[in-house]
Amino acid sequence: MMTSTTLTAPTARLLLNWYDRHHRDLPWRVSPPMAARGIKAEPYHVWLSEVMLQQTTVPAVKPYFTNFLARWPTVRDLADAPSEDVMAAWAGLGYYARARNLKKCAEAVTRDHGGIFPDTEEALKALPGIGDYTAAAVAAIAFNRQAAVMDGNIERVISRLYAISTALPAAKPLMKQKVALLTPADRPGDFAQAMMDLGATICTPKRPACALCPFNGSCDALRLHDPEHFPVKADRKTKPVRHGAAFVAVTADGAILLRRRIESGLLGGMTEVPTTGWTARLDGETSPDAAPFPAGWEPCGTITHVFTHFELRLSIYRVAIPSPIQADNGWWEPVTNLDSQALPTVMKKAITAAIPLAFKHSKE
Repeated sequence: MMTSTTLTAPTARLLLNWYDRHHRDLPWRVSPPMAARGIKAEPYHVWLSEVMLQQTTVPAVKPYFTNFLARWPTVRDLADAPSEDVMAAWAGLGYYARARNLKKCAEAVTRDHGGIFPDTEEALKALPGIGDYTAAAVAAIAFNRQAAVMDGNIERVISRLYAISTALPAAKPLMKQKVALLTPADRPGDFAQAMMDLGATICTPKRPACALCPFNGSCDALRLHDPEHFPVKADRKTKPVRHGAAFVAVTADGAILLRRRIESGLLGGMTEVPTTGWTARLDGETSPDAAPFPAGWEPCGTITHVFTHFELRLSIYRVAIPSPIQADNGWWEPVTNLDSQALPTVMKKAITAAIPLAFKHSKE
């Protein structure tokens, strides 16, 4: 059995040696072999990927990242893009405030910095939508600044490496101190990406592959034979359940009634079918009496969607009408065009409940 006297101090070099051999090849990343050929990280790519990766997985982000770069190759192109197009391209990634801030940040970089990202954490944090994590990640990866980067994967690695018993989120300051002490002046960006890769591929939440870990001779959690206990998390509160209704109106020639949500608040600026006034704190109406116009609305069941802070249950109603009618704050969109609309996942669920093949037709 390992004892505390047999542990060796963790060093950045142990991890970087592992990263040089086992790094993931990602479309936004400059790998060690590429760096050796003098290729440098593109700040726009680093920033875009880091914003997309928040609360989202690498496999989910890859096609979105590729699509964004194809449509808007530079930050100036993104700044000039219509907001509706950006929101539509983001639809499905969730956490839509990120997309609104993405556009605002691109505009600020273009307007205030000549299309060139600033290269310090402080200046990056002054941009819209860039917080501590994204500023540190861009500073380290794109500009080789000795910044302490800490995402969920890195939290898990650090909590196990030092067997941090304080529960999250209270443990975050201590974790960041530990990361800062480990981050080297040389190759800080590679170190940050190596920590991310280690957490994603070796130091996983369940059944970590400790035998393959470059830190296995330095890990307090492994010494205690209990890596999965870390990170310690505070007891989760039960999410409140909110109720509302959504109304899917379709014309004989296949047009569906849509409208745009207000810019502020949950799903701000996104496209929706008419729905009632539910929020994270309040229920909305659930009966057909709240429909956008009187008609023979038929129930189509209930869909459930889980947001960060609450669960939403929407009663879905459908009506078929011969031709479009005047609707406040709305327009009639062909069902075949739905994939080009900025529809969040919850609205796609609502439409699919009423028109099961809606998005199949949209792709044809």
